[in-house]
Amino acid sequence: MKIANIDFGDRPLFLAPMEDVSDSPFRQMCKIHGADMVYTEFISSEAIIREADKALHKMHFEEMERPFGIQIFGGREEAMEGATKIAEDNNPDIIDINFGCPVYKIVNKGAGSACLKDLGMMERMAATVVEATSLPVTVKTRLGWDEATIRIQEVALMLQRIGVKALTVHARTRAQKYQGSARWEYFKLLKDTPGLEIPIIGNGDINTPEDAKKVFDETGVDGIMIGRGAIGNPWVFREMKHYLKHGEKLPPPDLRERLELCADQLRASVAHHGERFGVIMMKKHYGNYLKGIRNGKHLRLELMKHNEMEPIIELLLNFDESVYYPVAAV
Repeated sequence: MKIANIDFGDRPLFLAPMEDVSDSPFRQMCKIHGADMVYTEFISSEAIIREADKALHKMHFEEMERPFGIQIFGGREEAMEGATKIAEDNNPDIIDINFGCPVYKIVNKGAGSACLKDLGMMERMAATVVEATSLPVTVKTRLGWDEATIRIQEVALMLQRIGVKALTVHARTRAQKYQGSARWEYFKLLKDTPGLEIPIIGNGDINTPEDAKKVFDETGVDGIMIGRGAIGNPWVFREMKHYLKHGEKLPPPDLRERLELCADQLRASVAHHGERFGVIMMKKHYGNYLKGIRNGKHLRLELMKHNEMEPIIELLLNFDESVYYPVAAV
């Protein structure tokens, strides 16, 4: 699969942009374990053109994250144009447009999946971004606003016509939000659309190696995007790749590997955000890393008490799941 001149090879795996999750430290962990492409959290075009510190910080990345994309959203063409140019100055490999976010505060501003109610607006927004940059532009969207407005084949052909280089589809409507099952049959419908040549990346309920193989085999998508299945589980990418190649499942990471990777992400978080905010950002990840670990809840409660990195590292690396409390560092 290729996006413009970026060759991802066969059956690539993409990490989804996730608000308050896919910051640079988390992306680095996923990249180490096999993600072929990573993106920023979605970033408001209005915040970018105002040069808001938080928005500009979200665009920072490490070279090891490449190929790397910056995802933007917005409801005004002028803001999207300006944001695209600022994003390009940060030297990503791809600019991605979010036409899929179902959250009310985003939709209410005419952004995200609101564009699915007005394909003319989507076309103008996408064309504005394509014309504002020399980088490849991709789009992430949903099947439609609701069941009555599913026009994803028309959307795909329109985006291809104006120069979008790849399309990621979350196989739910905006009305579904994250409820019900993703409808993977639409991936096959897209791949069978006459005249559609840009890569299609499938997203939605792809959480296990078996899911990945089923989507690739049954729909013919060019790539798949993993979101919630990767939270606290960056190993999912290597597990999927192994299963796709060999047809067998890797054993899950043991306790020591899970705790060491959690510690590695914490170090990266502090390096990226500074100690105070880096520690705060990691607090949302502990529960996922420790899920299923005996007495993991007790460890999480201990970790949450600390606002400095070193005590947390010591707790992680000296934890013994056979007791009700973390073992003190020697």
